[in-house]
Amino acid sequence: MKYDRVHIEAIGYELPPVVVSTAELESRLSPVYQALKMAPGQLELLTGISERRWWEPNFPISQGAAAAAKKALASADVSADDIDVLIYAGVCREQFEPATACAVAHELKINSHASIFDLSNACLGVLNGIVDVANRIELGQARAGLVVSAETAREINENVIDRMVRTKSPELFRESVATLTGGSGAVAVLVTGEELSREKRRKLLGGVTQNAPQYNALCRWGLQSLLPAAGAAAERVFGHNAVALVQKGVDLGMRHVMIPFMETHAGEVLKYGVELGMRTWQSFLTKFGWRSEHLDKVICHQVGAGHREAVLKAIGVPPEKDFSTFEYLGNIGTVSLPITAAIAEEREFLRPGDRVGFLGIGSGLNCLMLGLEW
Repeated sequence: MKYDRVHIEAIGYELPPVVVSTAELESRLSPVYQALKMAPGQLELLTGISERRWWEPNFPISQGAAAAAKKALASADVSADDIDVLIYAGVCREQFEPATACAVAHELKINSHASIFDLSNACLGVLNGIVDVANRIELGQARAGLVVSAETAREINENVIDRMVRTKSPELFRESVATLTGGSGAVAVLVTGEELSREKRRKLLGGVTQNAPQYNALCRWGLQSLLPAAGAAAERVFGHNAVALVQKGVDLGMRHVMIPFMETHAGEVLKYGVELGMRTWQSFLTKFGWRSEHLDKVICHQVGAGHREAVLKAIGVPPEKDFSTFEYLGNIGTVSLPITAAIAEEREFLRPGDRVGFLGIGSGLNCLMLGLEW
């Protein structure tokens, strides 16, 4: 994919108010650490993450996405009437239907002719949304679009911490380290055509995508039924309350009692993710006729210290060309890469004229890399 007249006009973001340190999470996990004879500090040592953000309990994520969108529109002096497409691209959504994008559009008072829908592709959602809007602009179907997202890690973290404390299982600890890196936040990317771009900056040059769907089971987040795990199995995995919940569901004739879960085979995700990243990187450089040294800066999806080091080493990019936020924001899924780019610009790491690579990867596995002239 290549583009001639598409710009990232603005990136707005919203940070949740609750700061949760890794030390705080570890204090809640102290019974697990004692049972497994682990010293405190392991979680930060493994991930490089010292803190992350959470929304207040029951916070509507559409409000976070709308707040970020208002900031993006205001900074670019673009009206909601100018938006031809609004895409909500988060992993977290408020319900199965309607689209969370509808609640965001209502809050923003988006015009009645705009296309409004959700798009889901693990941590790549926002980048996929940018490509969708860019395609519409190049085809003359749109002049401007908003890609918004809000992610929340509070609920899945609370759930997995409870399970870890009940089971004290070393296997569950290994599977849950990635879950505990999760953070929360919201972002909005305003994509415009040449005629609506005030600054004529952050030009989207194009990108490439590659996939490895044979690894689709390595990282999963969703709902699972408790009923098949009735009795002793349910108690072992989910605790005493689960047995009562299962029995109540059976008594009421329910087919399923659902509970959120997340499991990640971190070592395999890293191994095969890096392989996919290297393949995509070579395709990316070939697409633009570049070499690694031709890029001034890169912004990667924010996972943790080990992932960052492995990816940069594999593609031959020195660490000083990369900007990271995972240390204090954690992994915010779809929000991570664009919010990191916004903060990098605020801190003057990204400067006008820089040749920048957005390097995204998501469960599935899918990889998408975009080239921009900042």
